[in-house]
Amino acid sequence: MIGVLVPLIYDLYFSAILAGVAEAAYDHDLRLLLSPTQHDHAREASVLERLTRDVTDGALIVLPEESSPELARVMSDAHPIVIVDPLLPLDDRVPSVAVDHRAGADDAMRHLLELGHRRIGAVTGPPGWVATEARRTGYRAALARAGIAFDPVLEVASDFERAAGASAAAMLLSLPEPPTAIFAFNDAIAVGTMRAAHERGVRVPEDLSVIGYDDIAYATMVGPMLTTVRQPLGDLGRTAVNLLLRLLERPSSQPRQIELSTRLVVRDTTAPPRRT
Repeated sequence: MIGVLVPLIYDLYFSAILAGVAEAAYDHDLRLLLSPTQHDHAREASVLERLTRDVTDGALIVLPEESSPELARVMSDAHPIVIVDPLLPLDDRVPSVAVDHRAGADDAMRHLLELGHRRIGAVTGPPGWVATEARRTGYRAALARAGIAFDPVLEVASDFERAAGASAAAMLLSLPEPPTAIFAFNDAIAVGTMRAAHERGVRVPEDLSVIGYDDIAYATMVGPMLTTVRQPLGDLGRTAVNLLLRLLERPSSQPRQIELSTRLVVRDTTAPPRRT
């Protein structure tokens, strides 16, 4: 019996991870105990504590609100845990499966720069999150490599939701010199960015290129279809189950922290900047 703690079940991002977990569980004849946590730290801690009291043999925690010390206190060789897509930085004690967020951001920025964009805005995720900070590092490093000075006006914080993404993008599009491209730190933000552009009569990609991150169902449901960085969400779930089983059999197994690769998917929302 494997416990699975996940913030939300219906969200497209988390449901893709859960699909991978379910496939691996079926392959290994495992039972799953699913517990939504609603992004609530206290609720997550309470559920995790109950699961470690002989209710389950191990647990997967997706995007946990808890810190490394908190997680280390509840894990043991007899009841291992694996973190899937860490929200906060983890130390070496805590097993995890994540993606190379910085490399994905680098691919996104390289694509925009090769198209000829030089004024590239970014709508980020919540400050302090692993994904946000790694993608921010990739965004700024790509600008530096291209010899483009970082302009703080072009970087706007948001959360990973469409409405907040639209509001943040509206700020960029209202600048006296708006960006010719926007790197949205996830697909929901990218869809919000496209909505904000449409409301202002800004055409995508003729007037504004937009690139997202995740490649969830939003990416092909919108028109034009979204250029984005694909996270292997199903593989995150499958790999986490396999790592947990390995730790149950051999608690000293290595590696304990696994990082998966991303892939750029070019569709219809990116093009060379319009010349005037």
